[in-house]
Amino acid sequence: MIYVPSRMGQFNRRALLRQLQRFGVATRAELAKSLGMSQPTAGKIVDELLAIRVLEEIEPPEDGGEESVVRGRPGRQLRLNQSQSRLLALQLGLQETAVAGLSLGAADVDVWQVSFLLGRNEPNPAEAWEKQLRLAAAKIGGSDLLGVLLSVPGLVDEGQNRILFSPNIHWTEKADLAAIVRSVWKVPVLLVQEERALALGHHAANPDCDDFLLVDFGEGVGGAVILEGKPLVNSLPISGEIGHTPVLGNQRRCGCGAIGCMETLVSLRGLLESFTRDQHGKKTSWTGLQEHIFKHGLPVWLAESLEAAAVAIAGALNVIGLRRVVITGSLTELPPVVMAHLAQAVQNGSMWAKFGSVECVAAPRRRTAGLVAIGIDRMVVPDAKNDSAPQISRRQKVALT
Repeated sequence: MIYVPSRMGQFNRRALLRQLQRFGVATRAELAKSLGMSQPTAGKIVDELLAIRVLEEIEPPEDGGEESVVRGRPGRQLRLNQSQSRLLALQLGLQETAVAGLSLGAADVDVWQVSFLLGRNEPNPAEAWEKQLRLAAAKIGGSDLLGVLLSVPGLVDEGQNRILFSPNIHWTEKADLAAIVRSVWKVPVLLVQEERALALGHHAANPDCDDFLLVDFGEGVGGAVILEGKPLVNSLPISGEIGHTPVLGNQRRCGCGAIGCMETLVSLRGLLESFTRDQHGKKTSWTGLQEHIFKHGLPVWLAESLEAAAVAIAGALNVIGLRRVVITGSLTELPPVVMAHLAQAVQNGSMWAKFGSVECVAAPRRRTAGLVAIGIDRMVVPDAKNDSAPQISRRQKVALT
């Protein structure tokens, strides 16, 4: 059952949960002190969240901690519930869908329990996807869930639970994915744009990293911006589509219908297509590309593709005014020379480099941590008046349909 506290209570509960996310483990007294909240207020919130199994108590350390001094007994330490799955995560890819039950104290590393594939020429992909979901549900279960979070690519109206445009998975534009998932698990469902989940996951693992552009390379190329610890939100659900920046001279057709998009060069498919051409049509693979770079260094075609990507990234940094880029996905799996070349090219194109350094770092994907952060915000203590999901007006909806 979704918990809906009073308006004043929402603010305090959100603040306490976010602080506990940052601390990992804390006592009531530590939370109250860090938030400037009275101990009775913090204690009441904790008791309510314990009752609905959002939090759990664990044994205190031997020294008892600060709360033992205040109350005269060992302080009971608190953490987000790690003992049972309260959320379910789905990751929708080009062909593969992955499923995992998540505790509210999600681990730093993504672990998917079940996955399945859809054929490329499936005549009714939505129907086939639902059938596979039911098989996955039989394996993974899902009792006592607060809800399901579905990570999806493309332009997503999260407020309306709708995919507006998906360049690489067009069948999802007409399918009501939320309704399909609800029919399987009978709980609330939220669609989440995948790069937003990745960015929030990175922030959850690095809470002091408050301002950055995350760019993910995989089946496509997408981005998301975190400013002051929160996702950049626009009136239209169109942001982070960095992979669809046109590259001069590039004649490859993109799934979005345009010609020359940057992601046709540096997505998984684009990189392998270029590698195959460079090998004069010989059969190639991702492992083969890794080995080729280790043995021969950075090929010219890859250096040029990375520089095209860097132009788009540096342009985004210059417009938004950021100096930190987090790179996730396939490029981080290649030899270090690849990230080094990309980082230098981003530095060359960034205005911040004229005044200081521009940070361009590789990081693992932390999708499930981001989904948990969204689940806590929108399912555990939802704020209908100030939701983090982008909203669009009626006029904008008409323009998009």
